[in-house]
Amino acid sequence: MKGAGGNRPQPVSVAEVRSTDIRVWLNALGTITPRNLVTLHTKVDGTLLKVNFREGQMVKMGELLAEIDPRPFQIQLDQAKGQLTRDTALLDNARLDLARYKELLAKDAIPRQQLDTQEALVRQYQGTVETDRGQVANARLQLEWTRVTAPAAGRIGLRQIDPGNQVHAADANGLASIAQLQPITVVFAVPEANLPAINRRLADREAIPVEAWDREQKNRLADGRLLTTDNQIDPTTGTIKIKADFANRDNTLFPNQFVNIRLLLDTLPQVRALPAAAIQRGAKGSFVYRVDATGTVAMLPVTPGAVDGEWVAVTGEIKAGDKVVTDGADKLRDGAKAEVIVPGANAGHGTGQGSNGKGGKGGRHKPSGTPEQK
Repeated sequence: MKGAGGNRPQPVSVAEVRSTDIRVWLNALGTITPRNLVTLHTKVDGTLLKVNFREGQMVKMGELLAEIDPRPFQIQLDQAKGQLTRDTALLDNARLDLARYKELLAKDAIPRQQLDTQEALVRQYQGTVETDRGQVANARLQLEWTRVTAPAAGRIGLRQIDPGNQVHAADANGLASIAQLQPITVVFAVPEANLPAINRRLADREAIPVEAWDREQKNRLADGRLLTTDNQIDPTTGTIKIKADFANRDNTLFPNQFVNIRLLLDTLPQVRALPAAAIQRGAKGSFVYRVDATGTVAMLPVTPGAVDGEWVAVTGEIKAGDKVVTDGADKLRDGAKAEVIVPGANAGHGTGQGSNGKGGKGGRHKPSGTPEQK
């Protein structure tokens, strides 16, 4: 009985070799960076009166975010306007005198030198008035800068200073920072060997898809596209930095977040592919077990290629439509017999084999083989 049990066909799970398109993915680790990151600074010194934003809120460009005490700047503006009014009156009076001197010179009532002096005085007042107008414009600008507006749209960060404090244009931290999250970018590095293929597609203006995945590479966070490459290769690592763009409409991606990146480098059309679980490795290299219609197992060497999810492109003697073992290959050998288990259909059969040690062990292969069926 023990001998008969040893000759019993080995229960296995199989999958069919496909002829399909295989996408060539380039994997990398990336860092999320905002499209624009701006520190909100005041342009004038003064007392911070109001802060009109909530920490973490989304702001629009030009939105009023803070107010500085405007009274000192209003006084400067009033003074500049008064100076302009005074000098404008002097200019008007000098012009009237110039007109009278021209009439008197025509009657030889005054010397020519007096007229020349008056013309120079008019030009002097004209320059003074232009300077006054510049001072008025500058004072008005300083007054406008007491209203601190958002220089860019995005999400505002934590407030760095509270109302009532004195603020300065030279403050390093500013009031807060604004990060543009929609769209957002990711920076990652790829080996320099992949640069020619990427540059060719960029030169042809092809849209190169890029996917962002979580740390465990279980959840795809966002889909984007390649923007550009850096202008130089890092000689210490042999890699080049690349930037990709994501719409980020649901704010899934966050600045400085680490993500796993997959860049679609190419697509191999109609190649032979099989599940990664079917590939075995031995002293002579990679191989698969093929099961024919009679249940006979043949060991065929293969060369794995590009990986697309659970499927691997292969070259070798394997053909599309062949059945290859994905589970239960640990006890197989070339020329052995195998019994193909179809998930669900052979549940009762697997239970029956559990009456002896060898059958029970074969039955345990069934659950792990089930996900490989397509």
